[in-house]
Amino acid sequence: MRYPITPDGRYFVAKGRLWRCTDPSLPPEERTRWVKALMQARRAVREAKRRGDLEALKEARRRVDEAKRALGERGPPWWGKGPDYTGKRVENTPYRDGYLSLRKDADP
Repeated sequence: MRYPITPDGRYFVAKGRLWRCTDPSLPPEERTRWVKALMQARRAVREAKRRGDLEALKEARRRVDEAKRALGERGPPWWGKGPDYTGKRVENTPYRDGYLSLRKDADP
């Protein structure tokens, strides 16, 4: 499933909210390595929750955060200065009009 991406490539839209895209300047091998680490950490979160292991959950969440920061999805914006709208409702941001036109184009 592909989510709509803002014209500047900074965000994708999921459930009406903006989420930061991975830093496009990452070398492909590095991106692949961190995506793999992220998926392993997310599985560890799920498993720790299933077992009720709070220490393992804390460590798994730390690993998720580490991977997301390495991918540029958290921490300082990879595009440099300027506002960061991560997690904001798209209609409350400057991306509103572009997103609404995308939705109209998608309607049959």
